[in-house]
Amino acid sequence: MEPDTIISIFLGIGLAASVGFRVFLPLFALSLAAHFGVWELNDNWHWLGSLAAVITFGVATVVEIFAYFIPWVDNVLDSLALPLAGIAGTAVMVSTVADLDPVVTWSLAIIAGGGTATAIKGANAAGRLTSTATTGGLANPLVSTMETGAAVAVSTASILVPPIAAILVIIILLFIFTIYRKLRPKK
Repeated sequence: MEPDTIISIFLGIGLAASVGFRVFLPLFALSLAAHFGVWELNDNWHWLGSLAAVITFGVATVVEIFAYFIPWVDNVLDSLALPLAGIAGTAVMVSTVADLDPVVTWSLAIIAGGGTATAIKGANAAGRLTSTATTGGLANPLVSTMETGAAVAVSTASILVPPIAAILVIIILLFIFTIYRKLRPKK
């Protein structure tokens, strides 16, 4: 496998993980990167770098970020965003992975892209429900701020230094797995 292919996989996994925190922010970041020539997208995905896509994803990102600061609305958004995260995680992988057979690309996109995004979004949704139940939603804006910060950090790392983003994704997934094991009922 060529180094460019490996870097493109790291980019896709990083952005897919970021989708697990905010669906539109990584798409906006990728759209900006493509628009300004920082990343070359696969042939069928060049539209993502168009000015119309940059504006659309930019507006969607702002709306999504602010909507997550409204208690109870954030829980409704999580229920809608869970399936969208899987789709968007798959899409960012397909749009960025370079020089692989389509069967491998789509398999990798569905498993690594969609799976990573869904796992992180599911953990975030559970965390937000816990926050809502224990604080009546008062802590949810803090949770939203941390999630948005993680989405910005992972998206930025994905675009600028994809191997670092891959390491961040592993750390995030290990953290989620550790929390899950601690909260899981003992037999």
